[in-house]
Amino acid sequence: MKKESQLEVINLKELIKDQTDYTNFIVSKINDHALRIAVINGEFHWHKHEDCDELFYVLEGELFIDLENDRTVSLKPGEIFTVPANTMHRTRSNERTVNLCFEKASNDINGN
Repeated sequence: MKKESQLEVINLKELIKDQTDYTNFIVSKINDHALRIAVINGEFHWHKHEDCDELFYVLEGELFIDLENDRTVSLKPGEIFTVPANTMHRTRSNERTVNLCFEKASNDINGN
C-alpha cells in the first residue's frame, strides 16, 4: 500500500504488517525530501547515489549495510546510520527487517 499524503495520520506498522517480500516505497514527501519505508529479508544489490545521502533508521529486525571499503554496519531497532552520497553500498538482512530511509524525493532507489 503506497501513501504519499499530508494532513493524514499514517500508521507505519499497519502499512507493512503483512509484508514479507521486499518492498520500498515513499510514505510521505517533505519539501524536496521523502520518507520511505522498506521491508527486506535477504540482500539488495550494490549501488550508489551520486547526489543523495541516505539516512537509515531501523524499526524492526537487524539491517546490515555493507560499504565499499569492506566495512559492514549493523543497525538494530532505534539506531540510525547515514550513507554519504556517491558511496557504494548494499543493504541486507538475515530476517524480516523494517527500516525507514530519509532521502531526496527524486533519488533513484536502485542507484547506478
